[in-house]
Amino acid sequence: MTTPEGLWPVDADEEYRRARAELWHAERDLRDAVEAVARARRALPSGARLGDYELAEGPADPGLDEPVVTRGLPDLFGDHATLVVYHLMFGPGQREACRMCSMWVDGLHGVSHHLARHTAFAVVAEASVPELRAWGRRRGWDGLRLVSAGGTSFGRDLGAVRPDGTLRPGISVFRRVDGGVRHFYTMFADWSDEERERGIDLYSPVWQVLDLLPQGRGDWYASNHYAGRLRG
Repeated sequence: MTTPEGLWPVDADEEYRRARAELWHAERDLRDAVEAVARARRALPSGARLGDYELAEGPADPGLDEPVVTRGLPDLFGDHATLVVYHLMFGPGQREACRMCSMWVDGLHGVSHHLARHTAFAVVAEASVPELRAWGRRRGWDGLRLVSAGGTSFGRDLGAVRPDGTLRPGISVFRRVDGGVRHFYTMFADWSDEERERGIDLYSPVWQVLDLLPQGRGDWYASNHYAGRLRG
């Protein structure tokens, strides 16, 4: 297979050209593997049927102070047949949400208007709606559905809340089928108790760009205190 042109400047030496050509083939193999996994994911059989749950939601704009409303899980779909949920590590009484989770939601917020053409999307946490509103306002998450599952078994049923009460960051996808809701897919940041993190890195543009750098991602960890990034 011929390596495409334009992957190096005209004066690149032969050593770089050979190494970059080998990398291009590896990148193509990775692309093919990612697409194969996506096909297998789409072919998953129908998942478990879920209850309605009584979830609390604030307004789509976290800057508004409208009353809290109670919604069932099916109500979060709107006109869509699918729903994507980000499980935000943010418990009641905590001053801030998880900084890595907040980074993931920052990225999803940036593309949320594109996602809305295809699927419903919500951020769900154990924290109360006022706490979610305040954090969403600080992050600038205008237009996102911020939903509290506090007081329900939603997080435990999906594995986002462990039996000991600790929280896990992750993404779930649901289908609306036969008048009810069925689970389709869940993935957490940790692959397992032994393999920490990187389980949902593909869904954050930050990691993808850092992996392009010569120094890579290193041991960098997101922070909630970048100057000029948070709103008062």
